[in-house]
Amino acid sequence: MKNKGKINIKTAIYFAVIIIIILVGRHIYCKYNFYDYSKGIREGGNKTSFTRDSDIRYSKDMYSYKIENKEYNDAMFYKSIDVEPNTAYKVTCMVKTENVVNQEGKYTGGAQIAINNTLECSRPITGTNDWTELTFMFNSNSRTSVELGFRLGGYEEYCKGTAWFSDFKIEKGNIDYDNNWNIACFIIDNINTTLTEGDKAGTNVNLEVSYEDISTIKRNLGRLEESIKQISGNKMSITYDIMEIKEPLTTISYDTENKYYVDPEDAAPLIDEYIQKEEYDYIYVVVRLGDLSQSNETLVKDWIGLGSMEYDQIGFSNIRLPDDRNSQIYQYSTNNAFPEEVFLHELLHTLERNEMENGNNIAQLHDYEKYGYTENSSNGLKEWYRAYMQNTIIGGENKGLTDFAYRSKPMHESNFKYSVDLNALDEPDNAIEEINSIVKRIGQLF
Repeated sequence: MKNKGKINIKTAIYFAVIIIIILVGRHIYCKYNFYDYSKGIREGGNKTSFTRDSDIRYSKDMYSYKIENKEYNDAMFYKSIDVEPNTAYKVTCMVKTENVVNQEGKYTGGAQIAINNTLECSRPITGTNDWTELTFMFNSNSRTSVELGFRLGGYEEYCKGTAWFSDFKIEKGNIDYDNNWNIACFIIDNINTTLTEGDKAGTNVNLEVSYEDISTIKRNLGRLEESIKQISGNKMSITYDIMEIKEPLTTISYDTENKYYVDPEDAAPLIDEYIQKEEYDYIYVVVRLGDLSQSNETLVKDWIGLGSMEYDQIGFSNIRLPDDRNSQIYQYSTNNAFPEEVFLHELLHTLERNEMENGNNIAQLHDYEKYGYTENSSNGLKEWYRAYMQNTIIGGENKGLTDFAYRSKPMHESNFKYSVDLNALDEPDNAIEEINSIVKRIGQLF
């Protein structure tokens, strides 16, 4: 009997050790197993660590995905998922952050959802925050798969700090094929800043928009509403809101090609509350960057419109008021029958970019002379825009805008009113699914 008792004790100890080994092994497995996700980093070394966290998590049934950038870096968990072309998708997750800081201080960097190797991303989160929901909407366009990532950094940004991601969800929505674009036009009344970059660094700038400037912009947007329908052959229409911003703009961006301009980063503190309230498809920011009645100096001379930028995946451009307040560049007259031209031109740059990003080989907006079109003293490039928008370019083998351009609007919550939940981001919920995930991962590695 004593011998049998000893065997039972030994057996119990043996099984206890086995259980401990299994539990420890499972803990290690869960900590470093990322299922079908890959790890991506901009810079290697010991700057970044990836783990699964069992202590800090949003859901009791799911370890969080933790990225810790000990130094400035760009890192993400990403997963390749199949998508249907020309379909709306919405991705959500919960994120918690601790001491997340951008190296350049740009609003486009932080904890975010993103598509790898693209500029497409959600609004980022910085600083220290408790669990917060992130939302990212995108149009698959011509793609059949995307690498969907949960990121600490940005396409051009580096961040340090820690982010935990959890409870991933993806939905499929519906594309809005309405060709009407809802436009926001922000007129910034005053710029009050000290320049920090460029050949005029250190200069104090205080420029104001006049009542006549505001009246001119309002008239030209009214003209734009009518001219877009006519020039596009009713392929496109717009509605618009004009918001006059009383608070001063306190930062201006600079680069060697465009000199001084208003970047989305500069405008964000002034316009974001408006963008969050409405579903806008395009943004104009109207500014004065020079006033010859006050000084012979001007911040920029070589453009009146500057586009091809994005604010939270919405096309964004600057409209610069003329330095000479007596200029007739935006005034309708017998000598200028198309004063709204710059508004149309910058909007077309976004449609042009959308076409090219979708792989459509169209003519460049600035290549009008290549196809035999010239600028008219009264109507500017109206005939070129007509051919470009109606896809009737002479000798261009119909290389103007396609129907895709007019439906390539940003995704909004209204696209997901009747959405369908997908399981592309679900974690395995039983042992068999976990084993299949491991086998799949091994296959990917070898």
